[in-house]
Amino acid sequence: REPLWPEQGWALLQLLLMASFSQAEDPMCRQRGDPENPLLSKDGDFILGGMFSFHSSWEDRMDNYTHKPMPLQCTSLNFRDFQFAQAMRFAIEEIDNSTDLLPGISLGYKIYDTCGSVARSVGVTLALANGNEIVSVPLKAPCTRPAHVQAIIGETSSSPTIAVATVIGPFVLPVISHFATCACLSDKTKYPSFLRTIPSDYYQSRALAHLVKYFGWTWVGAIRTNNDYGNNGMATFTETAQQLGICLEYSVSFFRTDPYVKIQKIIDIIKASTSKVIVAFLSHADLDVLLPEFSYHNLSGYQWVGTESWIFDSQTAKMDIHHILDGAIGLSIPKAHVTGLREFILDVMPLNSSNNELFTEFWETLFSCKFKELKSSAEILRECTGHEEMTGVQNSYTDMSLMPIFNNVYKGVYAVAHALHNILSCNKTCNKNVQLDPFTVLQHIRKIHITTKEGDDVYFNENGDPAAKYEIINWQPRGNGIVEFVTVGLYDTSLTPEKQLNLQNESLIWARNTKQVPVSVCSEKCPPGTRKVLQKGRPVCCYDCIRCAEGQISNVTDSVTCVKCLPEFWSNERRDACVKKEAVFLSYEEIMGALLTAASLFGACMTIGVILIFFKYRKTPIVRANNSELSFLLLVSLILCFLCSLTFIGQPSDWSCMLRHVAFGITFVLCISCLLGKTIVVLMAFRATRPGTNVQKWFGQTQQRLCVTGFTLIQIIICIIWLTTSPPFPSKNLIEFKDKIILECALGSAVGFWAVLGYIGLLAILCFIFAFLARKLPDNFNEAKFITFSMLIFCAVWITFIPAYISSPGKFSVAVEIFAILASSFGLLICIFIPKCYIILLKPEKNTKRNMMGKKAPNSL
Repeated sequence: REPLWPEQGWALLQLLLMASFSQAEDPMCRQRGDPENPLLSKDGDFILGGMFSFHSSWEDRMDNYTHKPMPLQCTSLNFRDFQFAQAMRFAIEEIDNSTDLLPGISLGYKIYDTCGSVARSVGVTLALANGNEIVSVPLKAPCTRPAHVQAIIGETSSSPTIAVATVIGPFVLPVISHFATCACLSDKTKYPSFLRTIPSDYYQSRALAHLVKYFGWTWVGAIRTNNDYGNNGMATFTETAQQLGICLEYSVSFFRTDPYVKIQKIIDIIKASTSKVIVAFLSHADLDVLLPEFSYHNLSGYQWVGTESWIFDSQTAKMDIHHILDGAIGLSIPKAHVTGLREFILDVMPLNSSNNELFTEFWETLFSCKFKELKSSAEILRECTGHEEMTGVQNSYTDMSLMPIFNNVYKGVYAVAHALHNILSCNKTCNKNVQLDPFTVLQHIRKIHITTKEGDDVYFNENGDPAAKYEIINWQPRGNGIVEFVTVGLYDTSLTPEKQLNLQNESLIWARNTKQVPVSVCSEKCPPGTRKVLQKGRPVCCYDCIRCAEGQISNVTDSVTCVKCLPEFWSNERRDACVKKEAVFLSYEEIMGALLTAASLFGACMTIGVILIFFKYRKTPIVRANNSELSFLLLVSLILCFLCSLTFIGQPSDWSCMLRHVAFGITFVLCISCLLGKTIVVLMAFRATRPGTNVQKWFGQTQQRLCVTGFTLIQIIICIIWLTTSPPFPSKNLIEFKDKIILECALGSAVGFWAVLGYIGLLAILCFIFAFLARKLPDNFNEAKFITFSMLIFCAVWITFIPAYISSPGKFSVAVEIFAILASSFGLLICIFIPKCYIILLKPEKNTKRNMMGKKAPNSL
């Protein structure tokens, strides 16, 4: 078992405590620790707490833990928060003097100095909740009691406010801040009793991102305060910026207590950067530390984008003697005015009776004097009288540029007053017997919706935030060195998204006092005809512009993809539009088409000439030999062969596609059939000369006509079957050429096409065989040799046609087919008929029957 000494020790401790209490003369419940004293206070029926940083720093000390630590020694009087406290006092004084709001009730206040310390802020919070008196009550009575104050006004910064709201949250004591903008404070699960009269940075961060996007800045740098305000605000900005396509080249943090080496590192990063826009999510105190260093290193020419913390701060503008921030643009709380507040703030004499120590420090700092004369070799300060005039004094205390923040304090006090007015059921008088508790006060504050005397609406949403509305401020330097904060637009989240941002571009002044909008991009915009390709290892805003591939386009700027054109379209030279592809076919207008047309017509005319010659000399032996009827029919078929090539030229249509192949197939079969008939006639004539043969009667003219008709009829039947089952048709070849459409005739049925060609080839081979068999006939029967030679040419042409036709692209395949038709037609015409025409016209002496029969002429005497 484990030893029992811890339990025994605890029991012993309890006994000792009981003994000590029993021996005490005055058993009491006492408050522990040193009391926190308010810097400013006023008694009243109900007390409001205030927390402001009257001092911005404190003295460092080394505690050795040998004695009780001394209280925090605050330094560096802060006039800004002093003004905020005066605004709170003004609102309370105004309410106390009012007969409409809380009649017969006086409000008091206890305002503490937190010195900008989070730890001190927490201590002040507990002091406001418990009271600062040393309380002693009998032991049997409960030590707890109602909250000392009804609500707390403050803090000014986000980080101390987060600590305050965390500590006070379980007690649901209302805390209303006038300048803590961290979006994290909208979380009611963590900070249930926190409210504020300034919008959340959630809206400001998003507004800044949309502002940056509006001007086309996609490549920016960022500097933030290293606390809850800066870190949370920049996180929201970064998230929204990424959604809008904005990239951060760098994002650095800074706090005013950081060593100089941190400032130097930030300066080096800015100098090495390529972005020209800097988003500064900084508090004014941190920027005031950085600004002199930026001036020393001449970091001018950058476009600054700022938050409400410094963008309308006149003291920051006065520090910018080297015009580093000229042309800055950012968001500020809308301008406000509270009647009488300026005069109240400048009237500091009542402070003398409220807190003499504070009055002394304030007065000496304000007028640079001392109530006790101090003379030394280092400095001589004039003596203070306590009655100096504020007239002519120019410093941060007399500057009223922060009136919108004063108004936020003013609205916070009035929100609490109206909540108390409702709880106490005030009309002409108030019910003072109502027992107040923090939760009831908090619930009534959340429900209020009032309008101040200046017309400002005061209400809170479910997160304890007011409506987000910002003015867009532009720093515009004037000739006398003064910077004017010019309102150039408005950002209102209550409007629709497309109307939330409203800018007046014509009145803007940019960095270096120019009116030209700065350019801050990692890569220039990709023009139409190109697409973006990300650079490896770099943000998405850094990319290369790659030209779209052939057949693809992009018609918008910064396109991430190229769109493929439709099959009948092709990209233009700039790759920014799809244009209809050029339709290509063998036409009569082009040179090749014209030459083939001319060759076709020349062949037809030449054949007609031969017909005329043969008709004129039709009774001569050379014409009558080998069946003149077949010769004329052959010549007519050759004319058709020449002319059918014309059907292959021109734009294909349904009729031309069917006609060209049918005409070609039938005319060539007719032509080969005639040659085949003539070859058979030659063979029959040779066989008829032998004794005992009677072949001639089996192949007379009637049989020849039937032979030609039968062979041709077979081809006609093949063509009819082809045309009825799957005829040729016009088609668009989109594959052969990328940028052109080839208009051609599709075969329909490839079997039909090759059947037509095969039948022609079969007849040509038969004709060649028969002519080859007749090659040993007497020389004067030379037609058989001519037919043999013509068939050799015919077969050679069509054998070479097949691979040439298959491999030729587009209209060239048509040209190959026409060339094959013309070449074979010219071969038949020239080989068979030109030698006969030569004899008829130039050698008429040979055109005799004797010569045709191979007999020699008798010798002359």
